[in-house]
Amino acid sequence: MTLTVNLLAENKPLQIGDPAPILSAVTDSGATINLGDVYKAHAYTLVYFYPKAKTGGCTAQGCSLRDADRELAKLDVFILGVSTDTVKEQAEFKAEQQFPFTLLADTDRQVTNAFQLGAAGADGKGNSSRQAYLIHEGKIVYADHRGATKEQARQILDFLAMRKRETR
Repeated sequence: MTLTVNLLAENKPLQIGDPAPILSAVTDSGATINLGDVYKAHAYTLVYFYPKAKTGGCTAQGCSLRDADRELAKLDVFILGVSTDTVKEQAEFKAEQQFPFTLLADTDRQVTNAFQLGAAGADGKGNSSRQAYLIHEGKIVYADHRGATKEQARQILDFLAMRKRETR
């Protein structure tokens, strides 16, 4: 992976208004994706982190987004799930749960570190903590530092509805 963003000196998760990290990452298919290209191609990009594929909370979080995929797609939200699992584990998780979105295999923690800035984003076992970031025009517009499980999609949809009302 190539990191092309300056990390903040502080050791804390990204905040609303911060620039979204631009880097390349490996997908569940083994391909490389450039996050900057994704941000430019969609109105919104949701980057959500989860500790471990195939576990209860992580499955609930992903299924929440899967079940709301059509609604989110109508709002041009591109979803990326991130954990430190391998490409194989991510591919299996995606297939088992029928996720229509891309999962990133962040085995070297480049994406996790770029968004969560090191130890503040880890769960103590070397896994990503559960967090979610919504990006619009290259900036963080929504940050969930606790990461919802069953309610992740509803929270994003509610935020986008509120945002739409505010811009009228």
